[in-house]
Amino acid sequence: MNDVKRTPWVVGVSGASGTPYAAAVLRGLLAAGESVDLVVSRASRLTLLDETAIAFRDAHWRTDLREWLARGADGKPGTFVVDVEAVRHWGAGDLAAGPSSGSYPVKGMLIVPASTACVAGVALGLSKDLLQRAASVTLKERRKLVVAVRETPLNGQTLRHLVTLDEAGAVVLPASPAFYAGATHIQDLVDFVAGRVLDAAGVPHELYRRWEGELGGSRTD
Repeated sequence: MNDVKRTPWVVGVSGASGTPYAAAVLRGLLAAGESVDLVVSRASRLTLLDETAIAFRDAHWRTDLREWLARGADGKPGTFVVDVEAVRHWGAGDLAAGPSSGSYPVKGMLIVPASTACVAGVALGLSKDLLQRAASVTLKERRKLVVAVRETPLNGQTLRHLVTLDEAGAVVLPASPAFYAGATHIQDLVDFVAGRVLDAAGVPHELYRRWEGELGGSRTD
């Protein structure tokens, strides 16, 4: 991978349920020709194992990532073919990694999915791991930060943390799929959320049918 003039998006995957959302965002970024710096938290590896039976290993991350991104939201292997050469992986415990510094050039950061613990850590500036540190750096450098929070219901403390992130300049984007796009498969609902994340980042995609002002426009019958 040629790093000359490489300006990636940092994608942080936290421990919330919703690893198919992260996979769809990663596929969307790569399809758009973007490069990615990936941070997979320790907690998210347990979620990924539970939701996909894939063990994400630092020593074999490229193989594991390729297998993960090839799966559809229904868990079926081989649904997608994805080239992961534009991805660089950083260990969650590596606080000397590139994205831990504001002088490291990135376009911004997408946290998908974002757990309430992750939201709290970023809002409070705890920087307990690389994911939180990279998010804090993104905010202080006034770069785009999209936080796709995946939890329900939300208590007052989490809501206050989300307001803090909004006031700091982040885009708070609940992982809330819509149905006007004519979804017929679980992948369609996942892709809608992923598409909205990419919309917030300004990355072009064709993951969902956009609203065009016509009632019933998604129906084909």
